[in-house]
Parts: sequence; C-alpha cells; structure tokens
Amino acid sequence: MSRTSKKANRAERSKTRDRRIQTGSIALRIALGSALFLLLAFVVVDLVVVAIEAWPQVSLVGRSAEGWQQALETCWDVMRSQRFDILLKIEGVIVLLRLLVETLRVRKHLKPLDEMARAAMDLSNIDVSLDERFAKLESAIDQLSPAAEDAAISTGDAELEGLESAVNKLVLRMRESYRQQARFVSDASHELRTPIAVIKGYADMLDRWGKEDESILEESIQAIKTESDSMQHLVEQLLFLARGDSGRTPVEMAPVSLSAMVKEVCEESAMIDEAHGYQLIEGPAVTATGDASLLKQTARILVQNAAKYSPEGTEIRLRAFTKDGRPAFSVEDEGIGMDGEAQTHMFERFYRADDSRARASGGSGLGLAIAKWIVDRHGGRFEVVSRKDIGTRISVIL
Repeated sequence: MSRTSKKANRAERSKTRDRRIQTGSIALRIALGSALFLLLAFVVVDLVVVAIEAWPQVSLVGRSAEGWQQALETCWDVMRSQRFDILLKIEGVIVLLRLLVETLRVRKHLKPLDEMARAAMDLSNIDVSLDERFAKLESAIDQLSPAAEDAAISTGDAELEGLESAVNKLVLRMRESYRQQARFVSDASHELRTPIAVIKGYADMLDRWGKEDESILEESIQAIKTESDSMQHLVEQLLFLARGDSGRTPVEMAPVSLSAMVKEVCEESAMIDEAHGYQLIEGPAVTATGDASLLKQTARILVQNAAKYSPEGTEIRLRAFTKDGRPAFSVEDEGIGMDGEAQTHMFERFYRADDSRARASGGSGLGLAIAKWIVDRHGGRFEVVSRKDIGTRISVIL
C-alpha cells in the first residue's frame, strides 16, 4: 500500500473516531460512575470485615491506649492476610468487569446518537456543488416555455436526470392540456357561430321582406326556433362538460336496474322516433351500481347517435346483459358504420368522421364525449364493433 493510501486510511479512521468521541466519552463517564459506586460499596464491606476480624482482640485488651494500639496492629494483620488479599483481588475483578459491561451497555443505548453524529458529519461533508446543480436546474426551468412544441429542460448533469424527466413529463401534460383547451374553445366558438349566423340571416330577411310576405315570415320564425333550440342544446352540452371537468357534476352511486333503464329508453325512443324500429332484446335481470339519471343519459345519447346515422326503416336494438361478471348494456344499429380511424377518435369532443353528414343531421360532436365522461366516472369502458355500411354496436361495460 502506498504512503498516500495509508495517510488516507488513517485520516478516515480519525474521522470515524471523531464521530464517536462524543458518545464514547459519555458512555465511559457513566460506566466510571457506576464502577466507583460499586468500589465504594466494596470499601465499606472491607471495613466491616476488618472490624469483625479485629473485634475480639479489642474486647480482650480493653479501651486503654495500649489496647487501641494492639487493636490497630490486629486490623493491619487482618488486612495483610492471604484471605483479605484474595477478597481484594476478587473485588477488583468485579469492579473492572462492571466498568467494561457498563461501558458496552451504555454505548449500545447511545448508538442512535452515534449514528446521528455520523450522519451530521456526512452531511457537513457534502459537496457544495449540489447547490450549483440545483441553481442550474432552477435556471433551466425559469427559461422554459411550456407552450413551445420542443420545450424541455436538459442541464447535462447525470444526477439530475430523474428530476429533469419528471419536469419534462409535467410540461408535456401541461402542453397537451393547453392544446385541448384551446381546441375546445375554438370548436365551441365555431359551433356557436353557425346558429348565430343563421339566426342573424333570417332576422335580416324578416327585416327586409317578412313584414309583407307571410311565407318568409313563417319560414324565418321556424328557422330561428330550430337554430335557437340547436344552440340551446349545444350550450347545455358545453356546460355539462365544463361542470364535469371542474368536478361540479355530482355522481350519486346507488343500485340501479339496467334492464328497466334500457326498457324505458327503448319505449321512449320508439314513441319519439317513428322513422326507425326499436327492439328490446330481453334477458336475465341486470343490476348495477351507478347514477341512474347519468346512465340513462348515456343510453339516450347512444340511441340518438344510432338513429342519426341509420337510414329510415332500419332497426335499432337495445339490450342489458352481463359480461365477465360485470353489468353492461348495448345499442346496435344498421347504419352507415365507421372505419378504424373514426372509431379511434369517436369519443373526442367535436370530432366528426363526416362533417357534412353530421352537420346535415344536426350533430355537434359532443354527445359521445359526454357519454364517455359519464362512463369514466363509473369506472366503466366502451366496446365498439362497427363495419362500414353494415352497422355499429356500442356496449357499455360497467
């Protein structure tokens, strides 16, 4: 081993000793106190033993000066005897053992303090460059622009990679949330612009010719009512999603009969929509735990969506069933169907696979997004089976 290595080892051992010197000295002082107390007890015992040995001589010679001198000589002889010497040696061994045992016992009890001292020493020896690293990370975060597509921090410090990765993931989620919010506002504005433009157009037409032409008057009033209803429905959907995103839509969980709920939706739909046939596929009773009104709203959305994209005269089938032990219901149509791309995005807000066809049928692209929000709050999922020009079956598995 080189001289430098020996010096380093000695320095390390010295540091270790320094870390323990406080608790070690405390343990030694406590053990010495206990040993001294025991030693004092032994001295008292020895004096008693000497007195007992010398007392007969003191009784014989009386209390004269000569008698006391002879008694002292007797005590001295007892203390120099072999038995007394053995006794002193035994007492010395006991005191030393007591000192050793007490030192070890106290050291054991003070071990947590020793570890605290060691940890404090380690902390005091931490490289101050850590502060510089965190300062560099803080500076990189300050210069970060979350809205930028390629926004990410990288200090080049391997020990900060974990923190950098966490911050970059957070920024990515913020950026995606920002994009979704911006798209939502843009799409909502676009959807509201259309009925407002129609209402304004018919209002202008009324102002010009409606006062004299009854046909224009009737047409304008009917169009304004239709567009107002459409705009009201859209605003209600937007408010529902906004309240849901902010956590202000209560979800009251209670036992609900899916079989009865599906039957009600089927009967209501058949009464409202005479252009399609509605069939209830009956089976064993199915019960779930959920919000009855929200689940019924989901079923209505699926039925309206099926009717919207199915030719007149076709059939729409509803069913409540159990899949893998979980309650479920489905809506199946004989409509235009969807391709794989449309199925991927069908639950996104304002998404329409065929914009012109959706606008002609009065769709806003929010119905399925609302249904997904409801099903997500129930811990459920959708299963979609669809074929172009054949039909679509959407199942809700709760």
